[in-house]
Amino acid sequence: MSMPAPRHRRTYGGTPLSTASPPRTRRTRFFTRVAAIVAALAVPVTGLVVLAGPAQAATSATATFTKASDWGSGFEGKWTVKNTGTTTLTSWTVEWDYPAGTSVTSAWDATVTGSGTHWTGKNLGWNGTLSPGASISFGFNGAGTGAPSGCKINGAACDGTTQPGDNAPSAPGTPTASNVTETSLTLAWSAATDDKGIKNYDVYRGGTKIATVTGTTYADTGLTKGTAYGYSVIARDTADQTGPTSGTLSVTTPGGGGGNPDPGAKVKLGYFTNWGVYQRNYHVKNLVTSGTAAKITHINYAFGNVQGGKCTIGDSYADYDKAYTADQSVDGKADTWDQPLRGNFNQLRKLKAQYPNIKILWSFGGWTWSGGFGQAAANPAAFAQSCYDLVEDPRWADVFDGIDLDWEYPNACGLTCDTSGAASLKNLMQAVRGKFGSNNLVTAAISADGANGGKLDAADYGGAAQYVDFYNVMTYDFFGAWAAQGPTAPHSPLTAYPGIPQDGFNSEAAITKLKGKGIPGSKLNLGIGFYGRGWTGVTQATPGGTATGPAPGTYEPGIEDYKVLKASCPSTGTIAGTAYAKCGSNWWSYDTPATVVSKMAWAKSQGLKGAFFWEFSGDTTNGELANAIHTGLQ
Repeated sequence: MSMPAPRHRRTYGGTPLSTASPPRTRRTRFFTRVAAIVAALAVPVTGLVVLAGPAQAATSATATFTKASDWGSGFEGKWTVKNTGTTTLTSWTVEWDYPAGTSVTSAWDATVTGSGTHWTGKNLGWNGTLSPGASISFGFNGAGTGAPSGCKINGAACDGTTQPGDNAPSAPGTPTASNVTETSLTLAWSAATDDKGIKNYDVYRGGTKIATVTGTTYADTGLTKGTAYGYSVIARDTADQTGPTSGTLSVTTPGGGGGNPDPGAKVKLGYFTNWGVYQRNYHVKNLVTSGTAAKITHINYAFGNVQGGKCTIGDSYADYDKAYTADQSVDGKADTWDQPLRGNFNQLRKLKAQYPNIKILWSFGGWTWSGGFGQAAANPAAFAQSCYDLVEDPRWADVFDGIDLDWEYPNACGLTCDTSGAASLKNLMQAVRGKFGSNNLVTAAISADGANGGKLDAADYGGAAQYVDFYNVMTYDFFGAWAAQGPTAPHSPLTAYPGIPQDGFNSEAAITKLKGKGIPGSKLNLGIGFYGRGWTGVTQATPGGTATGPAPGTYEPGIEDYKVLKASCPSTGTIAGTAYAKCGSNWWSYDTPATVVSKMAWAKSQGLKGAFFWEFSGDTTNGELANAIHTGLQ
């Protein structure tokens, strides 16, 4: 039996964007908003440009430029770096110049920075090593019509030629750290050498240039306690040529204890919905004023869309365009009309500045937007690349610590039915992990259908588990008023009970089945709904009664936030670890702080990773349920 309407039917996102469209309509259940976007029409361009410039002595690599697309006012460019030597390259840096009026606007698969008309592309942590004969590409979007010139690869000419008597500098020594505190440290390194002399050094933290200094030391401040950092240095000679990157220093600041830096610490994760900023009037600042931000470890930002086999923006206005006034903003500062990033993404950035140990993941899919996963499964590598390009867009890459896939459901039916096969989930998660690497979180929300032959048996959840940091098991929405005549039943039963309408539809059955597939409890989070499910026309106070339809709800029939139900229909009993109540002819089931604490005790007894909840705006203004999860997992 397929599980009926799960909680992500509350995904009020609208019709997705095409990749090259005029302003489109974002549809919610409440109102329509038109938000203009700018998109580029891909126009194939032929031709390959190989550029030469000042050289390094060795001819160990080349860099070639192609223009993949051109739409008049802008273009998509790509650099391909190839190791033409006989030894392995451990890092690469491509430099070039654009004429005034031409610039790089965004990039992927490299850290691209600009200084005036000079541009530099540096490898990321996962693609810097190239064996002899191997190549790697990185791409970018540009504005303007100019062509690149003066190309250098690791200080040498991009076509492999040399310029005798003007060598690039050597690599500096690997940095060392001293005076390490919770928020600062001092770096030092041995000097590089060069035939013309060293002018200065570029200091990098985690692939981002943080300083240029003339000496061989640098004091870094403003760090976060209990956090790992990586540092490297590049020398620049008096001819402004850069040499190879030094070795990388890894150092962890002392302290910590907040967030989830310890792999063994419990996860306390909540979903933040982009549509919540509209009629619900729930904003990132509410996480602070409710006290919830101090009691969580992770946020899943919901949702990005999945269409055409790719990850795409869900709601551009809410995500990165909505202007916040000072009273709505996390830090009390209003957005300006010309700042590069606004909306929820900027507010989340401000939240991380105040709570640096919170990890934020961008969640894609959900009940409404899972229909695109089947096409994504046909080309997992292309899907993973599209997701990486979007999550790591330079405009907001610092906001996100990874990606969450919410596929409802692989090789089974949700809002639509998927027939991509049992291996599709494993293949997709493998590709996503391969692209995002070990430094990003990769997670998934999954079914809690513990019935024999149910959704958890339809896909290879066990095989896919090796590629995820953890699964969020959606242990709610087992029962609800989509069965309009009942029987009434708790929507989030922890265990089975006499008269439960469907065998295997409870948290214990789901966790047991997943463990039976070889998935350890340390990769499983228990789900909690911050809302209730209800029927009307009910005469029986205890579960199992008949009904005439869904009970009235603020936003949709049959569902209501906990913050409303706690006052309008206080619980009168519990069954299978979940509260229920009958008020007039309406019957509701929902979790209370007391039932949440008992479920957290059960989660700990099962050795689970932690818990997650759907979603923040259903809680009270003082965060009662989030606090119950926090205290229950202590």
